[in-house]
Amino acid sequence: MKDRYLDFVNSPFGMSIARSLGLPRPEVLRRQRADQAEFGGMAAIGAGPAPALFDDLMGVLCAIGMTSIAHESASGWLTVAARHGAMSGRFEPRTRDALATDRVQALIFDATGIEEGHQLHALYAFFHDALRSLGKNGRIVVLGRPPASRAGVPAATAQHALEGMVRSLGKEARNGITSNLLRVAEGADFESALRFFLSPRSAYVSGQVVTIDAPSVAPESWAKPLAGKRALVTGAARGIGASIATVLAGHGAIVTGLDVAASRDALDQTMLSIEDASPSGGAHAALVADIAAPEAPAEIAAALGQAGGIDIVVHNAGITRDKTIARMTGEMWDSVIDINLLAQERIDEILLGQDVLRAGGRIVAVSSISGIAGNRGQTNYATSKAGVIGRVHAMAPLLRGRGITINAVAPGFIETHMTARMPFGVREAGRRLNSMGQGGLPVDVAETVAWLASPGSAGITGNVVRVCGQSLVGA
Repeated sequence: MKDRYLDFVNSPFGMSIARSLGLPRPEVLRRQRADQAEFGGMAAIGAGPAPALFDDLMGVLCAIGMTSIAHESASGWLTVAARHGAMSGRFEPRTRDALATDRVQALIFDATGIEEGHQLHALYAFFHDALRSLGKNGRIVVLGRPPASRAGVPAATAQHALEGMVRSLGKEARNGITSNLLRVAEGADFESALRFFLSPRSAYVSGQVVTIDAPSVAPESWAKPLAGKRALVTGAARGIGASIATVLAGHGAIVTGLDVAASRDALDQTMLSIEDASPSGGAHAALVADIAAPEAPAEIAAALGQAGGIDIVVHNAGITRDKTIARMTGEMWDSVIDINLLAQERIDEILLGQDVLRAGGRIVAVSSISGIAGNRGQTNYATSKAGVIGRVHAMAPLLRGRGITINAVAPGFIETHMTARMPFGVREAGRRLNSMGQGGLPVDVAETVAWLASPGSAGITGNVVRVCGQSLVGA
């Protein structure tokens, strides 16, 4: 559904009205487009004491074609740039009359060496100088360490404090700017995550904390990181599921889309459009199954096994049966828990037990911010989605030995046919109560799923990433 307010206040006439009346004007988000470069522009680099990731960071910036300038806090950056043969310069705060073209596209701060509370002042010094220099749809990325990995309470405390800083910056920056924290364990590889959070693919992901605690292997091609991988997407007929299937295929995956018989026509159309956009000799397939049926897991495993197994499983299928709990029937409760949560357990059990999901595979489950914050009239739905998050946390260490990762994405308000049917007031509240001041699109969820499914994300497991524009509801 079109967001008419967003379109109006970004039109020439609407801009003047918004300014005169003091109305908020959400920025039109820059998303990935085939006719535009994914990366570019300049990144301003800052650091606390003893930054540990300068060499790795410079390697990523060189690989994606971004140039850099060093804030005075990043005293060793120019030496690292010279060692890599990269051009870099010194940062100067933006003056009031500077042109928009003079702004930087990213602010990156290496906080890995911060071990005491007073050292957090370096964050203030950098962002106080640099935030006004960041352009529209810019990116803020802070690099830290997992607090549990730090020796001593002061160091763990200081690293945990970064979370509040990053989330607050996301709410202050506005203008389509995102702000995220990457907790990088020693020896872990953060290139995949940094690429994602610097790109337009993360347009609606802000205020998030991602822990990367293991090495990974870079894909053969960052343009097609899922080339040769086979993926299953449940609930793929329309909406978010169709977008996930489309984006995975665009990243090179061979996709099997699954949905119920009642959605067969829509599923066939989705898979046909994917085949037309990314021809694979008929390899993309539609699979009809009711995941609530007792026989469904075995049928799914048999179909995938005949194709040689699977590398990526995306649990997207879900339903809502909304009522306050006093008015909710037992059937409404049971059906939501069964489809949204228990079906995932049954399907994964057989896929893992029969090795249909191959070693090094990826499981990505679609949760919801309702599972984090709760929602009136959705006790069943919120319970199921919180269960999905709990399952991700519990399964991650169990699957690590097989090189399989499991993560969740938790969408907020996403513009779909379901949200279009909401009452006007509820719909507008969902759109505006986030740092972006607008709803997300299905592609925002899909791009996040694709990033977590990438070979380069092998070091990311047990994480929950909200795709909510930094919703003001919940944590």
